[in-house]
Amino acid sequence: MKIAYLPIDERPCNITYVQMIAESSKDVELFVPGPELLGYKKKAANTEGLWNWLKNLAGKVDALILSIDMLVYGGLLPSRLHDLTQKESAVWVERLRSLRQDYPNLGIYASNLIMRTPKYSSSDEEPDYYEHWGRELFLRSYLLDKEKREKLTEHETKQLSEIKAKLPKEHIEDYETRRAFNSNINVQMLDLVKEGVLTFLSIPQDDSSEYGYTAIDQSAVVTKREQLRLYKKVHMYPGADEVGATLLSRVYNDLRGQKPKIFPIWSSTFGSQLVPMYEDRPFAESLKAHVLAAGCQLVDRADDADLILAYNTPGRVMQESWEQNAKDITYTSFRNMLTFVDQIKHFIDSGKKVIVSDSAYANGGDRELITLLDEEGILDKLVSYKGWNTNCNTLGTTICQGVLGADGKQQQIQENLIYHLFDDYFYQAEIRMEMNTDYLPKYDLNYFDLKEAAGSVNEERNERMFNRFNEMILHSFQAFKVEDLKTFAPWNRMFECGLSFNLKDATRKE
Repeated sequence: MKIAYLPIDERPCNITYVQMIAESSKDVELFVPGPELLGYKKKAANTEGLWNWLKNLAGKVDALILSIDMLVYGGLLPSRLHDLTQKESAVWVERLRSLRQDYPNLGIYASNLIMRTPKYSSSDEEPDYYEHWGRELFLRSYLLDKEKREKLTEHETKQLSEIKAKLPKEHIEDYETRRAFNSNINVQMLDLVKEGVLTFLSIPQDDSSEYGYTAIDQSAVVTKREQLRLYKKVHMYPGADEVGATLLSRVYNDLRGQKPKIFPIWSSTFGSQLVPMYEDRPFAESLKAHVLAAGCQLVDRADDADLILAYNTPGRVMQESWEQNAKDITYTSFRNMLTFVDQIKHFIDSGKKVIVSDSAYANGGDRELITLLDEEGILDKLVSYKGWNTNCNTLGTTICQGVLGADGKQQQIQENLIYHLFDDYFYQAEIRMEMNTDYLPKYDLNYFDLKEAAGSVNEERNERMFNRFNEMILHSFQAFKVEDLKTFAPWNRMFECGLSFNLKDATRKE
């Protein structure tokens, strides 16, 4: 099957991860636009060039996966920075209608994010004024929304009054004008689903909160979806950077006429009911949403399942992955990891396909889980391991890898497992913050800006990641030797890294 994929932005998590999953399938040929058409961080992509790329491919593929944020705004960050008008909005709506008219039988699967409202002040991914006024913009909308729906405390009333007095009106106007445009695009995409222009629409929420701008925009979409009765064709849930993988899974399942069955096992008793960091609902509710969006279904018996999802969650308190050396006691007292890993081993030994969603910590993998899986020598017997960024980023990508890799290419699956161990655990959980503390200050660099020194940062990161992998992974991947690990900084910062390596057959004699 041939699939054209327009990602939400140009980072590895939105392109490389999805390409790697596609490459693990024997059936998928994925087309992705070249870097010359894509943007760079806040610089928008060439949307006219991307439209022409799509039109040229539409008659040659079985399905399209479109990020509306990329198509209309030129990427995720440009969607928070643009100055588009309603006239330009109408152009894109009509273009999508014309695409359906030209290709009436083509599957068009789209995603369109509800614009986030970070709780903190930083301009790294937001308008420049968010550096100084971001928290106030968030709090103002949060408190105004809460005031409408409930009652503010005396402290909150005073806080809102103080923010109103000092927050520059021009920043409010700029921010709310852009949000209104984006919210209108969100709602118009539902009209296109109703018309049959879009086959399916995924609306992930990035950094969700119970009150404020994002909750208000979400409510508008929910109301419209109910009015149009689009429950099955428009799905809403927490997430963002995993959405390309989620739609790839859905397209794959739809084209094959299948609905894989997934049985979850949990590392902790309370895990399913906890609300993970950066999200607005319990793990179990996000699981339902992501399984459905991916074109799969949950089952109550392992015997009925095509995939076993080993869901690693906190015991009771969730922390950042780099805090594992001072982890909350409930990671031990409210979880039994030996039992969890024993269950995983049992399912693997009985011939089941097992995928891991390592969501016990935010922004990186769980050392205890990886160590125990390696002690059993079964890390390389998984179909998928993911443990990056948020819970839903992890969950969406591991489901997709399970779906496409269930009968996939074993060599590529092994590469994908090793890639995510390097990235999700060794970099995100260990080396990222370690280098932020002991390396960057020496060279007057900071987490958000590597200046002209990205090359030396990459070399240091390569060495640390390679050494840690060889020190910790002792009993898995014995058939392979990892060579030539190279990393890079996609947005010239420490938050994410891209990487490549070669896998050499360790069993072959020279």
